[in-house]
Amino acid sequence: QVQLVESGGGLAQAGGSLRLSCTASGRTFSDYAMGWFRQAPGKEREFVAAISSRGGSTGYADSVKGRFTISRVNALNTLYLQMASLKPEDTAVYYCAARSYTYIRASSPDAYDSWGQGTQVTVSS
Repeated sequence: QVQLVESGGGLAQAGGSLRLSCTASGRTFSDYAMGWFRQAPGKEREFVAAISSRGGSTGYADSVKGRFTISRVNALNTLYLQMASLKPEDTAVYYCAARSYTYIRASSPDAYDSWGQGTQVTVSS
């Protein structure tokens, strides 16, 4: 497994921006497709975005499409999530994850077996 640590969460106003980072260690980062998920209080963990191992392919949940951008710099072992036009409904704990099971669709948490500890994002109205 790969070890993952998220950072960059915090408080933002509606319409504002934040950038999350996820730093990997322990295994070869460029071997893994990666994803971002989020979980709000009382709700299930939901898919946000995914990116292929080399960064050439990305996918987004409909709720964030056009507002969030996932990217990675393999030389830095780092995954990013640039969030813009934030809404109060974006408030959640955000997790990065490394995908080990490529036969499972990227939007399913079951495709991932390494997870970070999460970073809180709170958007005020």
